Amino acid sequence: MLDADGQHNGSTSARDRRTLLYMLSLVLDIGAVILGYLCALELRSEQWLAAGGHSIVIIMLPIFVMMEIARSAQCVETLQHRLLAIQRSLGALLVTGVVVVGLIFLLKLDDISRLGLIITFASAAFFIVLSKVLMDFLVKRVLGESVVATILILDGLEAQPDGPAHVINVADVGLWPDLNTPTMIDTLSRMISPYDRVVVACIFEHRASWATFLKGHDVGGEILLDRDLLHGAVAIGTYDQSDTIILSRGPLGLMSRIQKRSLDLVVASLATVFLLPLLILVAVAIKLDSPGPIFFRQVRVGQGNRQFRIFKFRSMRCETADEEGNRSADRADDRVTKVGYWIRRTSIDELPQLLNVLRGEMSVVGPRPHALGSMAGNALFWHASRQYWLRHALKPGITGLAQIRGYRGATNKVEDLEGRVRCDLEYLATWSLWTDIMILLKTARVVVHKNAY
Repeated sequence: MLDADGQHNGSTSARDRRTLLYMLSLVLDIGAVILGYLCALELRSEQWLAAGGHSIVIIMLPIFVMMEIARSAQCVETLQHRLLAIQRSLGALLVTGVVVVGLIFLLKLDDISRLGLIITFASAAFFIVLSKVLMDFLVKRVLGESVVATILILDGLEAQPDGPAHVINVADVGLWPDLNTPTMIDTLSRMISPYDRVVVACIFEHRASWATFLKGHDVGGEILLDRDLLHGAVAIGTYDQSDTIILSRGPLGLMSRIQKRSLDLVVASLATVFLLPLLILVAVAIKLDSPGPIFFRQVRVGQGNRQFRIFKFRSMRCETADEEGNRSADRADDRVTKVGYWIRRTSIDELPQLLNVLRGEMSVVGPRPHALGSMAGNALFWHASRQYWLRHALKPGITGLAQIRGYRGATNKVEDLEGRVRCDLEYLATWSLWTDIMILLKTARVVVHKNAY
């Protein structure tokens, strides 16, 4: 359903609900191993199920969890197919058993009860099977008929849902991804964000725009084909007995998203606590220096081209504030206050974005978010580079690859923007946790930069 603003009324996305189910599935599997151990304790005392003073279950659990992760025991396929889920979890349990027995043999731990081990693993296997039956029930209750949430968007072409899918006719409300209208991009992005798979049936004239829009989004996107037009497709799919071109699969998998978000929370939390005295001092200085609020909030383009409000320390006088970001600051900018000059030079004005990171709107590392009115020369960013919309497949960052390579300050010409976009697309294509860590370490060298003003 669409609300009054043309946005989807859904709350938690299918991806988030699946993540909770993955966690619950892993917890149930761990519980099954613990229950297996407790069953063995009914027949053997604890001293016969311990090694080196440690309970055997303490040794088993880390190995079992690693094996579950290695075998992808929690993934879309295992939520869809109960037998596959049982097979992968039992396989992880079997490997755990082999490793534990191998350790017992190598360390010559003859005082461990073999019967106790057999009962532990056999009971754990039984409880794992039961847990998968329970998970099958929960998946149907939480996700409905389909584990993968699909939306079929009709933009001038007719198509029928191929299985469970939410159908929206955007042509009826005059919506399409007009790359010259950020508000329309924002509306469509919020509409599709709760889904995993987006299938678009659009008229030929809109396909290039839909292709660009989908490739810059954080969900899997496809265009229904009736002509041989690829637009840089990553694969070919099928829907409603027709071919589709798959333009995006989302930039990161589950484990990568967990790693990146964990790094964000750890770094942002520690930085906020460590820098709190500085943040308070700067806030007081801003208040004493000029009248107005401490923070400056501005609409920026975020992940999936959805708009959000960024936090910054106010560095300009209120009467000269530029809400749209039409004018970039320059070296002799008369709008900048005395305190603002120093916090901009040292990048301290960016520190409140730690709040955006904690709120989940930004990451510590990613493409920098730009204001809607940002100009490259005499052209708006999305006019100057059609690849501009592609850079938003990941959350925007406080720092990024472009920043450590020296792309800071005003974009006086189109080439200034193109360099930034090239860096951002390179970052998207080669992301790893190690890349984020290295960018954070190298950021220290460019906190004070000749182009920071």
